[in-house]
Amino acid sequence: MSAIEIIRSHIRTVPDWPSPGVMFRDITPLLSNPRVFRVLIDQFVHRYFDSRPSAVAGLDARGFIIGSVLAYELNVGFVPIRKKGKLPFTTVQESYELEYGSGAVEMHTDAVGPGDRVVLIDDLIATGGTMLAGLRLLQRLGAQVIEGAAIVDLPELKGSQRLRAAGLPLFTLVDFEGH
Repeated sequence: MSAIEIIRSHIRTVPDWPSPGVMFRDITPLLSNPRVFRVLIDQFVHRYFDSRPSAVAGLDARGFIIGSVLAYELNVGFVPIRKKGKLPFTTVQESYELEYGSGAVEMHTDAVGPGDRVVLIDDLIATGGTMLAGLRLLQRLGAQVIEGAAIVDLPELKGSQRLRAAGLPLFTLVDFEGH
């Protein structure tokens, strides 16, 4: 079995969560199996090892899990992009739309600076709203986002298309039809 097949086989689909009609792609089985978790993280480490970003920014909340481990493995800093109201210092904020709601994310104003090369990571790309908000926050502080990354892409929701149209190169491991 290839690494991608192993990853795909450990993503659980939960129908009608958090609302009717949504097929939630649950990555917790990937995280709970240490061998599979290693396979997952290694896919991203190998991708970014030579390009050496100066930081990895993870989107709240599952992007924290993948992003912090990736940052550790690459020996670079980790930047949390949190939901509104969760950070204790001066922040910048950006609103976004999800496939089943809306919200805002924030980041500390001193988290990145001009010229920082950042990988922006989350578990899944649906409509692309959260990642687009993260991209705008990082750019507002002068960072160069070298790539957006996720485990799962839901191409039917056109988020990856929207992100690429905004100029963000993307790297995803698996895609699932439907939403």
